[in-house]
Amino acid sequence: MKTAFPDLQESFTAKDQSHIVLRPVQKFDAKDIIDSASSIIEQGSYIQKERVRSLEEEHAFINEMKAKDNMYIVVEVNGLARGIARVIRGDLEMKRHTGLFRTWLHEEAQGKGIGKKVMEYTLKWCQTHKLHKLCLTVFASNAIAKGLYEKAGFIVEGVQKEQVYINETYDDEIFMAYFFKEKG
Repeated sequence: MKTAFPDLQESFTAKDQSHIVLRPVQKFDAKDIIDSASSIIEQGSYIQKERVRSLEEEHAFINEMKAKDNMYIVVEVNGLARGIARVIRGDLEMKRHTGLFRTWLHEEAQGKGIGKKVMEYTLKWCQTHKLHKLCLTVFASNAIAKGLYEKAGFIVEGVQKEQVYINETYDDEIFMAYFFKEKG
């Protein structure tokens, strides 16, 4: 069942005066998403992806996200897709109240206050879709992202020691969650 959630679009000015738009991903965003993701993968850290999707794969993923009523937004910086955020809701009825959050920002979009706005958008989307819990993982070495999540209200649920090996170094993967409070 789809929840009434109009194609929410938010615009704002970043710290460096860039024009930012957060909006649901459309098929025409696929090439920019692939190009931006490729740049992050080349850096070799903070993204759990070893290759980008092909254009056809990205189009199919966009369709699947819409069909399953999941969140998939693009972070537009001065008209170009320079990041994404998504929430994949539990497929099973017993887990439909949960979501898994993933996000990344191209280096051109980092350090501009965009991450905080993406988090606010995401939490609003989750509340509208009546999620009870939002989960994510973050590498221990990614202190900026971990700090952002903690400020937003996420708590640490667990740590997998030396779970990833990136740039010739082992890193811990931290499991975090945000619990939506019942209003009443």
